[in-house]
Amino acid sequence: MPRGAVGSRSPRRDLLDKVLGRVRFAADLKVPGMLHLAVVRSTEAHARVTGIDVGEAAAVPGVVRVFTAADVPGENRYGIIRPTADQHLLAEDRVRMVGDPVALVAAETPEAAAEGARRVRVAYEPLPAVLDPAEALEAAAVRIHERGNLCFEQRVVGGDVDRALSEAAVVVEGTYETSRIEHAYIEPEAGVAYLEDGVLVVVCCTQNPHYDRRDLCRLLGLPEERVRVIQAPTGGGFGGKLDLSVQPFVALATWHTGRPCRLVYSREESFAASSKRHPFRMRYRTAADREGRLLAVEADLLADTGAYASYGLAVAIRAAVHAAGPYRVPNVRVRSRAVYTNHPFSGAMRGFGAPQVAFGYESQMDRVADALGLDPLEVRRRNALGPGEHTITGQRLGPSVGLRECLERVGRVRARWDGAPGPRGDGPVGVGVGAMYYGIGNTGMSNPSTAHVRFDEDGGFTLFTGAAEIGQGSDRVLTAVCADALGVDPDRVRLVRADTALTADAGATSASRQTYISGGAVLEAGQALGERILRRAEDLLEIPAEDLVIEGDRVRSRSLPSREVPLAEVASSFARAGGMPREEGRFDPEATPLDRETGQGVPYATYAFAAQVARVRVDPVTGRVRVERIAAAHDVGRGVHPPGVRGQITGGVAMGVGMALMEAFDPGRDRNLDTYLIPTAADMPRVHPMIVEAPEPTGPFGAKGVGEPALIPTAPAVLNALARACGARIRRLPAGLEEVLEALGRGKE
Repeated sequence: MPRGAVGSRSPRRDLLDKVLGRVRFAADLKVPGMLHLAVVRSTEAHARVTGIDVGEAAAVPGVVRVFTAADVPGENRYGIIRPTADQHLLAEDRVRMVGDPVALVAAETPEAAAEGARRVRVAYEPLPAVLDPAEALEAAAVRIHERGNLCFEQRVVGGDVDRALSEAAVVVEGTYETSRIEHAYIEPEAGVAYLEDGVLVVVCCTQNPHYDRRDLCRLLGLPEERVRVIQAPTGGGFGGKLDLSVQPFVALATWHTGRPCRLVYSREESFAASSKRHPFRMRYRTAADREGRLLAVEADLLADTGAYASYGLAVAIRAAVHAAGPYRVPNVRVRSRAVYTNHPFSGAMRGFGAPQVAFGYESQMDRVADALGLDPLEVRRRNALGPGEHTITGQRLGPSVGLRECLERVGRVRARWDGAPGPRGDGPVGVGVGAMYYGIGNTGMSNPSTAHVRFDEDGGFTLFTGAAEIGQGSDRVLTAVCADALGVDPDRVRLVRADTALTADAGATSASRQTYISGGAVLEAGQALGERILRRAEDLLEIPAEDLVIEGDRVRSRSLPSREVPLAEVASSFARAGGMPREEGRFDPEATPLDRETGQGVPYATYAFAAQVARVRVDPVTGRVRVERIAAAHDVGRGVHPPGVRGQITGGVAMGVGMALMEAFDPGRDRNLDTYLIPTAADMPRVHPMIVEAPEPTGPFGAKGVGEPALIPTAPAVLNALARACGARIRRLPAGLEEVLEALGRGKE
């Protein structure tokens, strides 16, 4: 029986091609007659541009043209969130960060383009650089943007926090900091552009082709039908390929020259020009009664959004919504601010602010337990949100809330690990817990996806979706949903993906939204097409459609199994009648904007939940931390592709270990991976992924998502374990050797 693509363990279709190196990524693309591009970037963190001399560059043999802001034909302003769009394709009269694009050189060879870029002379009038977000908010601070240095502020308030603080058995206060982090995807940014029948075609690595097209149309002053964006196979993103990178440069050069153009970032340029994870400073006060039940949470969150807004607005909002964690908190006062500085701009990175605040609230949960002499896991159990209970924004949760099962499953693992001998040498050992919840999709706004499914003349099907596959497995998930919606084997479903000329807008591959939201659209389209096929088969078999079912390669009667018709014959019937049917599906989960003053509202239709437990060992001489094991229980609603879910969890743990122990991007130092450290295979713990299924009624076959949730509890669990091992808590990430040795010293006092 072919049903059962959802939940099956069959491998991804692209697996063999990727393993054998047959996939052509964006940097592999070459077009005959193409020009090569090089970007001239600012050497100043903050300055006025008083002059650009391109004469010497234009004289370099092989240089075809040098572009400046005057050559941008449309609106020289873009940004992923339109109300805060503040980036320029090429700088006009001011630069706000080292690496800002100032000019663009097009040449016949990469060498000529690079030499031309070196010979562009830019005159600057330096301005004071603002590098601290708190100082940026002071009245006397230099304004980085005309509207001021506050990019966005979100508050969430409810109940009577002051009264709760005064009546609590314990009030724990703490300050916490997280670092600026580089995405460090394997594939640097790359793309090509060319003209085809008067249409500008851009093929690039991206997480959102339809968003890219909208910004390109504004920059070039073109209607959407004149611009086509095709997502090339993309070697990782983690949020870093949501912002435009090479797309506007290749588009501008091709539009002016009429020739294909190509741009591939080096790793150094990728480091300099791409967005980073927002560094946060957080102040928390957490109040609880004698049994450890939370009474109030007060949090002040300050995020450095760098020179440009990018996703700063979304990060500030999501951080506020998640600031108290997955717990019942009757009284809350949260202020979350994203602030401009002259650092590299911060944008979306796996979690949108949720990983940063999780470090804060989960550290607080352990400290509340310690202050009351209670088990940290038990304190979490007593406060864990459940079905029908309310979040801090006043949202009443539906039935898909698997947090308590997640806590129970990691609790059983913790009982085995706590005090057990470890596999690696001597040194103090600690076991710690971290938990989280994460709203699926964009926050408090319409968040739709559209998909189409067509019945083909050979009796197969084609799924058209705009969802960008960046390695996370959405191709596998969406074809499985389509197959089960129709009742056919997934091998019968072809896929056309992420091409603005052929697919409808599925929204960005971000916020862990594609399984839930695009999956919902695919489910609706598949079911609608299946109904049309059954109605046509009704005429062929002279049996009511209600008694028919699609199975494998045929339609059969439920009551008379011998009565059946091949799908290919049904397809021929459609073809003879004038054309093959195609159905549309659209899904937009219910959400409401947050109140600007109180933050109350329904920001997400559903949430993922998780708990992780980490066991760490510390070398008391060197301060080196070895994360030995992590058990990770994640409520994903329904595991559409269980091997993919486990892979996401393992990858998220790897990124979380980096966030916890080693990753901190220093704009003045880190230009490549020789100084910016990320976890290697040697740093990885043994990971025990556990899939918890609390089905979401509005999700495709109950599914929610796991992409970003996989990361969020890891650093909290590791740091809570580290506090147990050292006897003292580290409140700033990453926890490097010096911080660990200092904590060990405090723990011995």
